[in-house]
Amino acid sequence: MSLTRREFSRQSALTGAGVALTGAVGSLATAPGALAADEAAISAGAPGILGYGPLLPDPQGLLALPRGFTYRVITHSGVTRLESGEFTPSGHDGTATFAGPRGITLLVANHELGGARSRWEHPVPLAEGLVYDPAAAGGCSVVEVRPHGAVAQWVGVAGTSTNCAGGRTSWGTWLTCEESEDLAGQNGMTKDHGYVFEVDPYDRRANRDPHPIKALGRYAHEAVVIDPRRGHAYLTEDASRPHGLFFRWVPPAGFRHGRGRLRTLADDAGVLQAARCFDSGGRFVDDLSRATRIGTVYGVDWADVPDRDARITPVRQQFTDTEVTRGRKLEGMWWGDGGAYVVSSYARSDSPGPHDGQVWFYDPGRRTLTLKVLLGVTPDPDRFEGPDNITVSPYGGLILAEDGAGGQHLFGATDQGRTYPIARNELDIGTPDAPEYGEFAGVVFSPDGRTLYANIQNPGIMLAITGPWRRQRDRH
Repeated sequence: MSLTRREFSRQSALTGAGVALTGAVGSLATAPGALAADEAAISAGAPGILGYGPLLPDPQGLLALPRGFTYRVITHSGVTRLESGEFTPSGHDGTATFAGPRGITLLVANHELGGARSRWEHPVPLAEGLVYDPAAAGGCSVVEVRPHGAVAQWVGVAGTSTNCAGGRTSWGTWLTCEESEDLAGQNGMTKDHGYVFEVDPYDRRANRDPHPIKALGRYAHEAVVIDPRRGHAYLTEDASRPHGLFFRWVPPAGFRHGRGRLRTLADDAGVLQAARCFDSGGRFVDDLSRATRIGTVYGVDWADVPDRDARITPVRQQFTDTEVTRGRKLEGMWWGDGGAYVVSSYARSDSPGPHDGQVWFYDPGRRTLTLKVLLGVTPDPDRFEGPDNITVSPYGGLILAEDGAGGQHLFGATDQGRTYPIARNELDIGTPDAPEYGEFAGVVFSPDGRTLYANIQNPGIMLAITGPWRRQRDRH
């Protein structure tokens, strides 16, 4: 059932939807400078103060954290090893956590490795029975962290390509997404890529004979979440020429989610659709970057995808610019608060409205997208920019992983869109004249909320961060 422009306009009049509530473009770009006046109070641990204080340099040169926080390296590509003896694969990206028995935490971590295996020193090993395409370098590893510190690792799926983000399901599995559109015969691949695969952290046998979930479409997938109430899947596409789309997959009548059920679907099961947005005046919105104020609300209709397997024409090119709403670098997603948080990493000269990061919230009940966080374009070298992976924090608000220019941070954002620092990558992988810092990815809390896990993609490090977490609230 679509939401008509007239219905949305009437809803807007009643609820204030479409009204810019707070802030303007650039209003969040001053963070972390916005916290400067409160540094003494923050350092003293004063209650009600946003954030955890200034980031302190790390003597080990890896991770700057606020006072009272510590970190531990869980996996390190080329250093730690899998159970089978091979080194931990590189390219750490999207990650989810799962509660294991006797206090164990299980993590499934993507490895964003594209193209031929020969390109990478540490590709995902081709574990017997777990390989989709033996020519591809990517996949997932499963990491077991035991209460007293011991760590074990094994392959979840191998032979997939450019496993970027994904999403945790309510039935306890991980959906890993290929950010690729390679067909068999392209870039050395022997099978088609651009699909979603399911990985079960609890049952290794369930991961054998990997099978792409073709019903969810073939395109440059970034992330996916599942609406546990309605069963719909929401997916993002990180692509250009033209910009990517925000998708919804509606399951076929009578389908019920559960372990392994997605892989049993027919290739054309359900309906794959792309978002089409309009403002409170009924005007079509061609690109999400046109929103320049926090609190902007768009109504959403859904347009059916003509050819979801896209062997001839990429899905995003099957629509004209007047048929769907596009977004520059649609990246991470997380299900929380009854809807999907959706990241657009940045939009600059190639988009209608420049920004250095947006976070939207899709409400499936109201069928609306609301702009929650907006990072403005400024010359400030310490600004937060280019958010990528995202998680909902048990302490309120969101935690985002930065993939921007210059410094790389983990940072929090409150319900009102204010930001604060959590960590900074201090591992320089560049040169003295041209320092470079790998992006953060895979940010996610442990099931008990005590540990924040995060990855540094290059050189490939998984970290566990602990400290005096506390509820974050905006000051009024």
